Amino acid sequence: MGIHFTKEEFAERKSKVVKELKKQRLDALLMFRQESMYWLTGYDTFGFVFFQCLILTVKGDLVLLTRAPDLRQAQNTSIINDIRIWVDKDQSNPTDELKNILSELSLEKSNLGIEYEAYGLTGRNAMRLNNSLKNLAILHDKSELISIFRAVKSPSEINYIKKSAELADKAMEAAWKYAHPGVNESKILAEMQGAIFNGGGDYPANEFIIGSGKNALLCRYQSEKRNLDPVDQLSIEWAGTYKHYHSAMFRTILIGKANDKQKKMHEACVEALKKCENKLKPGNKAGEVFDAHAKTFDQLGYKNSRMNACGYSLGALFAPNWMDWPMLYTGNPYIIQPGNIFFMHMILMDSDHQLAMNLGETYLVTQSGNERLGKKKLDLVVG
Repeated sequence: MGIHFTKEEFAERKSKVVKELKKQRLDALLMFRQESMYWLTGYDTFGFVFFQCLILTVKGDLVLLTRAPDLRQAQNTSIINDIRIWVDKDQSNPTDELKNILSELSLEKSNLGIEYEAYGLTGRNAMRLNNSLKNLAILHDKSELISIFRAVKSPSEINYIKKSAELADKAMEAAWKYAHPGVNESKILAEMQGAIFNGGGDYPANEFIIGSGKNALLCRYQSEKRNLDPVDQLSIEWAGTYKHYHSAMFRTILIGKANDKQKKMHEACVEALKKCENKLKPGNKAGEVFDAHAKTFDQLGYKNSRMNACGYSLGALFAPNWMDWPMLYTGNPYIIQPGNIFFMHMILMDSDHQLAMNLGETYLVTQSGNERLGKKKLDLVVG
């Protein structure tokens, strides 16, 4: 069976959540985030694009409502025993079937926590959910209840993330090998992703971002692929992925030669990353990390080129993206803890001169500071 944690670890996670439900006086939690289902039970699917819900009651009951294609998926990858199927048909409304299950579990006139902040719960289905349950129970938005637990990784999770970091390093080696004039971006992507698959890794939760020339200034994937010019710039953001756990990296590789502006931009990225490293330690707030990033870039004259966030948590993520809660932005009060994983990215986009420079690494927060999980150099690379 494709279950990646022990029964004891799953039992410990469930116990923590049940204890929190009692503390918040909730009778059950309705989960729609695939990440929550995977963390709590091992359930591994992309079937969350259709309506599905995992119920956890304060008594410890676990019930999954999903579609027929995911019946065996849940049986083979999770510890869930009670799996209910809603049937596809014209005008079907699975939230009514969910209501019936909740009634069966004696949850009338109860307090229910709902994961509203979920790619697996569309706006239409959220409206259906509210309408179906409005006379059954009191609904509370508890979108971050599981996320708070997931943000602190267990030793077994950390081992998976360290494996993903090794795969990210292998992908970087592939990028360095093929990032030369005349090579098409598709070749570089294929070699990077191949290095991860050949190392036993998985698909990432979103596409690798790659762009050269003017597209090196983009922070999202787009479908144009071009051959690298004799003098060019190539920005790549990618992640090693293992058992869905991610370790991300970001680099701008210069092709042919580096000019003085690019060298200074790289030096600024390294300095900003080091300042962020100094703030990424237990007891500090997530917002303090961003403030170090912003202060460094602003003092160096790059205020108009930097971003308004400098990273985010990583873990076991599913499509459409690998960005997890919490994020590193100004004023974020989240207290950094040992076991947190953060991807910190230093991004400079100079639109006036059409120049990009990026530097990103994944870190494990330790008892006294942090550990950079990628083992490759931070030097500016010219291909």
